[in-house]
Amino acid sequence: MWDPEKYLAFDDHRSRAFFDLLNRVAAEQPRRVVDLGCGPGHLTLALAQRWPGAIIEASDSSPDMVAAARDRGVDATLGAVEEWHPAPDTDVVICNAVLQWVPTHTALLPRWVARMPSGAWLAFQVPGNFDAPSHRTLRELASRDQWRTELAPAGILEPRAVLDPEGYARLLTGCQVDAWETTYLQRLVGEDPVLEWLTGTALRPVRDALDDTEWQAFTAQLAPLLRAEYPRHTDGTTWLPFRRVFVVGRKAG
Repeated sequence: MWDPEKYLAFDDHRSRAFFDLLNRVAAEQPRRVVDLGCGPGHLTLALAQRWPGAIIEASDSSPDMVAAARDRGVDATLGAVEEWHPAPDTDVVICNAVLQWVPTHTALLPRWVARMPSGAWLAFQVPGNFDAPSHRTLRELASRDQWRTELAPAGILEPRAVLDPEGYARLLTGCQVDAWETTYLQRLVGEDPVLEWLTGTALRPVRDALDDTEWQAFTAQLAPLLRAEYPRHTDGTTWLPFRRVFVVGRKAG
């Protein structure tokens, strides 16, 4: 279950990638702008501000996130990315840190492009840190005998399938593509800031799979492992490198 408050705990860090992506979308007067995986809706509001004349379509697969978005005034609907289809007037699609959760997304992207109008924009970014110490440590702990049976069905033991920039560029045939990657160096503070960071995203399937007692035991084991990989410096700072892959495509026509 997604926790909007936990997700927003690092809003400044998470939002930066959204705006770096959005800045490469040069649509001037789109008819419909779609935010797939809108989360708590705070970034959807930025789309409405940039394109006030557009229909803003927002959806998320989490009822809690949809409720949080609606509380912010976003007309969000509940829906899975896999089941979404672009309307004929869809001129911009933004998918921010969502597709890594969708194993079939490499098949969906060409289908979306095929159904979008000429000149439409498709922009998305995905984490590219699944081989980072944070995620390797998480998988290694989850693979221990104590946890394997419960966590293997949740897909924790294998890295998520995301491509590099060239891989995504090759998928978007018929588009002018701008694809790149960036490693942000996130400055975190607190006792276990990397654990807190992961709790809002990568640890969500673990939380869903475990009861409260098991969750407390799992995170108690994970915390010192993460502290060893990401030590806190004398000024209280913990540095977390975070690689992200960005793709912006404009359909030719």
